[in-house]
Amino acid sequence: MIEKTLVILKPCTVQRALIGEILQRFERKGLRLAGMKMMQLTDEVLSEHYAHLSEKPFFQRVKDSMMTSPVVVCCLEGVDAIQAVRALAGPTNGRLAAPGTIRGDYSMSFQENIVHTSDSPETAALELSRFFAPEEIFHYEQATFPYLYACDEY
Repeated sequence: MIEKTLVILKPCTVQRALIGEILQRFERKGLRLAGMKMMQLTDEVLSEHYAHLSEKPFFQRVKDSMMTSPVVVCCLEGVDAIQAVRALAGPTNGRLAAPGTIRGDYSMSFQENIVHTSDSPETAALELSRFFAPEEIFHYEQATFPYLYACDEY
């Protein structure tokens, strides 16, 4: 099933000039970029986005980190996109992530771990609506689509 998912390229990615390199990893896998914009996150948005961490001792530190510079928010699309993006990203802790994953190749941190990725279809829908207006997510025919999937996969 074709899914849409959110990826946030975190401030550490922006500051380390890895935006293009990280996006290229997702595109080379075959995920389609359906929306993208740079934005400065606010405490209000981050309190909502990370509400599930509000009782954790590191909650404020995570929010502060996410406000140190702009981020790039992306909507990626593909068959089983949520699972594919999370597999490419690797585990949250960059020190434990296998080489070949984004975090395994670019992160030594639990927090400064390059990307945020949605973890389920429900979360992806909620997160995409938090960061994108409907008209900011685009549908277009990708010329390579028939070469990415078998005709019965989507």
